[in-house]
Amino acid sequence: MTNTTAKAISDLMVSMGAQLNESLRLVQSTEDDAEFKRYRDSISKIMTTMLLEIMNPLYTAHPELKPPELR
Repeated sequence: MTNTTAKAISDLMVSMGAQLNESLRLVQSTEDDAEFKRYRDSISKIMTTMLLEIMNPLYTAHPELKPPELR
């Protein structure tokens, strides 16, 4: 993968992670605890897949792109 593509993917993954976190805050503030826990578990699966299957391999190949908050 080119550095340009890797940078674009990295930026998208970081943005998507922030949006998923924001969705968690929304559900936590508007729904009951059971619904929040169910939703949190689903979001956790998505974020784990993003990290393990997309971001970690990307940052192994392009370590200079790894954001400081993930170091």
